[in-house]
Amino acid sequence: MTELIQVFLLALGLSMDAFAVSVSDGICYQKEKKKLVIASVSFGAFQALMPLIGYLAGATFSQYVEVVDHWIALVLLGFLGGKMLAEAIQNLRHPEIACDTAPFTYKMIFTQSIATSIDALAAGVTLAVAFPNTNPYFAVSLIGVVTALCCLFGSFAGKRFGAVMKDKAALFGGIILIAIGVKIFVEHMFFA
Repeated sequence: MTELIQVFLLALGLSMDAFAVSVSDGICYQKEKKKLVIASVSFGAFQALMPLIGYLAGATFSQYVEVVDHWIALVLLGFLGGKMLAEAIQNLRHPEIACDTAPFTYKMIFTQSIATSIDALAAGVTLAVAFPNTNPYFAVSLIGVVTALCCLFGSFAGKRFGAVMKDKAALFGGIILIAIGVKIFVEHMFFA
């Protein structure tokens, strides 16, 4: 059960980049409701696909990295979480949100989906080495669904809550990822 909770928290943490972009899209493109829904689904799909690719790569080499898997989880999740925290702090210092004047196209949605999911590739490696008892297809599906739901909420809440929600979400996501990495490290180093 604790692995399931950790995977859910990982999904929540990973979804925060896409959530922040969805809030911005909701602010800037509030009249494009259909495309906001499509963007949310796209974010979820890419957020599921990237960890699956990372998982498959990690599972291929897991027998070689089993001894240092806790270090891998600590470094990867610490890096991803630290990056999210740094970006959130930077955005809090410069809170202005400028809406892009470009139209909200499917190409833009595709580009945003890839950009917000690249970090999830590394998290997929963590799935393989740190959560060996969890079904990877369930885990990546959970990541995708959590992301899509968070983004859908962010898109439609964007107009109302805007910048306040966006940067707090990135802080929250960064803290979650770092905490999971530290927990895995401590468990494997001292309690395994």
